[in-house]
Amino acid sequence: MDKIAVLGAGAWGTALARILSERSRVALWTWQAEHAAALAYDRENRAFLPGYALAEHITPTADIAEAVAGATLVVVAVPSEAVRATLAAAAAALLLDATLVIVAKGIEPTTLMLLSEVTNDVLGPSAEARSVFLSGPSFALEVARGLPTNLVAAGRDRERSLLVQQRFASDRLRVYTSDDPAGVQVGGALKNVIAIAAGASDGLGFGHNTRAALITRGLAEMARLAAAKGGSALTLSGLAGLGDLVLTCSAELSRNRTVGFELGRGGQLPEVLAGLGHVAEGVTTALSAHQLAARLNVDLPITSEVHAVLYAGKPVARAVRDLLARPLKKESE
Repeated sequence: MDKIAVLGAGAWGTALARILSERSRVALWTWQAEHAAALAYDRENRAFLPGYALAEHITPTADIAEAVAGATLVVVAVPSEAVRATLAAAAAALLLDATLVIVAKGIEPTTLMLLSEVTNDVLGPSAEARSVFLSGPSFALEVARGLPTNLVAAGRDRERSLLVQQRFASDRLRVYTSDDPAGVQVGGALKNVIAIAAGASDGLGFGHNTRAALITRGLAEMARLAAAKGGSALTLSGLAGLGDLVLTCSAELSRNRTVGFELGRGGQLPEVLAGLGHVAEGVTTALSAHQLAARLNVDLPITSEVHAVLYAGKPVARAVRDLLARPLKKESE
């Protein structure tokens, strides 16, 4: 059996490791030695995905060089803000031709780079051809339960995308390919911000009409930002755009929607995040997307209001009023 490395032992990394272990040996890396020891002893991830056994072909480790050594496929499943440091730590031990599968979703806060740009910045220009971005509507818990799920694998090199499609696909997981990594990345990042807005709307007691409007206008924001980064607006009508957006804005399992919901009910951000127990990428992405939009002169009104609520203390109800009070215009504008 060949070897695959999964960097990041959160819920999503663990769920993907379980799928990949059906046909390959998998090294599952966590940055905490205590966590690695617990995974090896318990044979399940009780911290992030309890109740789902780790197959014998999964080897937990806290040694990143050991994890990636000899791995022909390396899955990066850490939070977006940790992608740079993780790749830098793994770089010396990576096979020069290893395929990189980035499943993190976000925009790097300090540089405002997409994760493809971060990967190239750390590993050099050659990384672009061997990087594939896997995204789509997918809760780790449902994937772990074996419920049918669809994803999209986007890369510049068609052969790499096809490779990732084949390695991840199963009778429960259908994977499509795409040649638009920029569009797929923007969709995966910005949908988390829109989900905070949708959750806040639900927390305020607004109805399905409001949520549907937020999803639709949020999709327009995602398409505008994707186009500004060289992506295709058409990509945002697919799994990494509309599909992931609907899921994240509507489902109670969505961490980002939960953050918005609690804020809409009057909660304070520090307490909401403390009670969550998991990373909510939309909180960080709201800041980086807002700043990136300003740099690129792209109008993202929902994102701007989410940013104001999270980082400027703006009351949620006032943010909603300001969105509704914007000048009237064509829908296509």
